[in-house]
Amino acid sequence: MKAEYREGCPQRDSVEREEYAGARSADIRERRERDGANDLMEAILDRDNLNRAYKQVKRNHGAPGIDGMTVEEALPWLRENRDEFLQSIRDGRYKPSPVRRKEIPKPDGSGVRKLGIPTVVDRIIQQAIAQQLQPLFEPLFSEGSYGYRPGRSAQQAIRKVKADVEQGYGQAVEIDLSKYFDTLNHELLMNLLRKQIQDKRVTELIKKYLKSGVMENGVRRETKEGSPQGGPLSPLLANIYLNEFDQEMERRGVKVIRYADDIVLLAKSKRAAMRLLESSRRVLENRLKLQMNAQKSKVVSAVAQKHFKFLGFALGKNGNGVYIRVHRQSLAKAKKKLKELTSRNQGRNARQVMENVKAYIRGWIGYFYVADMKRNVQSWNEWLRRRIRMYIWKQWKKPRTKVQNLRKLGIPEWQAYQWGNTRLGYWRIAGSAVLSRSVTNERLAQAGYYDFPAQYERLRQLHSSG
Repeated sequence: MKAEYREGCPQRDSVEREEYAGARSADIRERRERDGANDLMEAILDRDNLNRAYKQVKRNHGAPGIDGMTVEEALPWLRENRDEFLQSIRDGRYKPSPVRRKEIPKPDGSGVRKLGIPTVVDRIIQQAIAQQLQPLFEPLFSEGSYGYRPGRSAQQAIRKVKADVEQGYGQAVEIDLSKYFDTLNHELLMNLLRKQIQDKRVTELIKKYLKSGVMENGVRRETKEGSPQGGPLSPLLANIYLNEFDQEMERRGVKVIRYADDIVLLAKSKRAAMRLLESSRRVLENRLKLQMNAQKSKVVSAVAQKHFKFLGFALGKNGNGVYIRVHRQSLAKAKKKLKELTSRNQGRNARQVMENVKAYIRGWIGYFYVADMKRNVQSWNEWLRRRIRMYIWKQWKKPRTKVQNLRKLGIPEWQAYQWGNTRLGYWRIAGSAVLSRSVTNERLAQAGYYDFPAQYERLRQLHSSG
């Protein structure tokens, strides 16, 4: 099946394209020439576009949908059924499968987030649609929108908040939308799509995806509203929908920073911020038919780290001015995870434990590097080394093994015997001079311990101009 999803070469002519997408009859080509509005569906079903979509779905390592088909199994199915499958999409006969419901706990412990996992085939088509729609809608999006857009990131979003706070916008309106992805109004969303998409076949296909339903406990449930999180098209549709809010706020001269459904508005005074909270509620609830969470939506000082939280970050203020910090909840969550990864009861090889720690902390620092946390990073480094030493000490188990290993690592015999037979607890021993002199920092590094403070400094220098 490699031929079907291989990157296209400029030398290959349209014969190979027809081999993939099914021979296009002359009357379809004539209709496309007559009516440019039909070009979008052809661009979506183009072999190279589908090829890119498949590769992206494969990279995402998603779970199967309700049919149980894996990404690998989709290839032979597509090869066998491609002509009929693509033709059914073109002429409007194709019906997407219901999504598989999966619930995952929210990071802040406030309940569950409902994911809707489409089948692999539907994910490929959704991705192919998203790839063609993104360039169409991208120029229309607000400057303050940062989520799920090419070349934009959460780090840029928090830096924008910091820059605005430095300009005197010190009061933040935190807006929390109740079940945003589950409550998008289909009629409003379809009207927004039809304004930009002339090819009715594309809008009808998107409508079918919105209405495809959810499979819960073997029973199909209709979806009259919402765009289930989990499909490749969902983030783009969510941005298109909330762009109406962004644009309205910008028309009013409001500082708005949004990442998906995480929204912050900034004002210069508390009174102005309170007015913003109320006016934004009216726009969201009356015009966009969304529900604002009254308990979680609030006005806070942007530099009050106890109260202000955005994308896991907080802001602080000292003699040098405003700075970005990691919110204490994010710090606590990361430390809890590192404790789990270095738990001494898991029975893994110490090298594997260090590899797992490395994978987690690389990703974590890769996200939070914009925050000023040099002290945190250094203290965590010392703490983690001690955790690893404790893990190794536990693995040595018997006093005799401990004595032997300490001697191998250069500890005098009398001292090795004394420590090998001690009754002190693991944590006490892990912080002792004996283990620091035997299981040295250099030996830990050789065994795979990751020097993450150096990564943090590298990333800070690399992005210092940002």
